[in-house]
Amino acid sequence: MIGRKKFILVCCILSLIGRSVFAQQNTQFSQWNWHQFPLNPAHAGIKSYMEIHCLYRLQWVGFDGAPRSGFIGLSAPLYAKRKKYLSARHGLGFRMESDRIGQFNTTRFNLAYAGHFNFTKDTRLSLGLYGGLMQFGYDPSGSTTNSPDPTVMKESSAILPDASFGAWWNGENYYIGLVCDNLLASRWDDLGSDSRQRFHTSLTASYRMQINSVLTFLPAVMVKIPPKGKVSADVLGVLNYRNLIDFGLGFRTGDAIIAQFGIKVTSRFALFYSYDAGISAFRSNHSGSHEISIVFNNGIQANGPGTKCPMF
Repeated sequence: MIGRKKFILVCCILSLIGRSVFAQQNTQFSQWNWHQFPLNPAHAGIKSYMEIHCLYRLQWVGFDGAPRSGFIGLSAPLYAKRKKYLSARHGLGFRMESDRIGQFNTTRFNLAYAGHFNFTKDTRLSLGLYGGLMQFGYDPSGSTTNSPDPTVMKESSAILPDASFGAWWNGENYYIGLVCDNLLASRWDDLGSDSRQRFHTSLTASYRMQINSVLTFLPAVMVKIPPKGKVSADVLGVLNYRNLIDFGLGFRTGDAIIAQFGIKVTSRFALFYSYDAGISAFRSNHSGSHEISIVFNNGIQANGPGTKCPMF
């Protein structure tokens, strides 16, 4: 017989991708404020050096079949000589994302292109696209039923097209981002006639406030808008010391308190960790969620040697 916890989890997943409930389907990350490119294709090549992001998330520790997620993303500018001051720049990128929940797994492989258009020296509009493939899989191994059930025990896999759109507007001390995921609404017919990825929208924004010569405060918010489910928001406040150490605290509405820590180990390498402490009625079934990530950049700018990485 399927374990009670696994049974509850499978029922939740089926309701997420089935006919009657249209809730949040996309992978959830707490460190979105430090990893813009893997979430928003408009960030491809936005900085003047190559950057690699890697993240692993272990969610709901202690809960059988809980989500395990991660990504690796590479972003680089195209070194094209500008024809005139403030003319457009371009960037390319690659992202691989994996998300496993119980016996379900999703893997995305995407290429990204973005154009960056300066309106003044400090204001910029970036537009980007992700395009690629998404693999859905269901592995029934390890599950048993009281009586043979071909629906539960049938292994399934599908490879489907995947696309997302991103927009980004920033000045010297602020940014606003928009991401539209699952543009193609890909179907997974093995699970049902109406099992598909639904169009999702998310909005991000942040403002940098200089407290003194060594401290900077960065409030940030992400609003996630599923097709018919509840709108949710992550609200964060990050204190940065000399562009070397970050301390962050925030919350996800109705779900968790988020604590973050980041350190720039060298000018080219940074390490980040975050912990989510559950506050929902589900919190008694797990002991929180952990995320760890690294960022590496080659520190080589298009117009000369490397400099300190900009915050935005």
